[in-house]
Amino acid sequence: MSRAPMSQSERSARHRERVEQHHRRRFERLVEAALRRLPPEFSRYLGNVVILIADEPNPEQRPTAGNPEQDLLFGLYEGVPLAERNAGYGMTLPDRVTLFRHTFERACSDEAETIEEIRRTIIHEVGHHLGFDEDALRDV
Repeated sequence: MSRAPMSQSERSARHRERVEQHHRRRFERLVEAALRRLPPEFSRYLGNVVILIADEPNPEQRPTAGNPEQDLLFGLYEGVPLAERNAGYGMTLPDRVTLFRHTFERACSDEAETIEEIRRTIIHEVGHHLGFDEDALRDV
């Protein structure tokens, strides 16, 4: 049984998907490198936090307060900050830090800069997990 030859648009779509997969895998390796560069004592703050990667924020994740920096949303903490938990908090899904790959790709010029920005973003977002607000984390 023979297959019909692929059209140019099908070949282009396959090529774009392979390129995207390559970029995703590369970014995952950069995230791993950034995690290795965190201070050793920092790992204790990641106990109930999962690091996720998304290409872009979904509509619920995108800031809506008219923030001009919203196009540079590198990461987002979603969960209940430790300072706001009480005895009834109980067993829940882990808190999440989502890193937005396309923002890093637009803003960073090379791998070293990307790794450093990922590292800074993780520290910043885990700061929210610890209960710090945006003003306290501005220079992190």
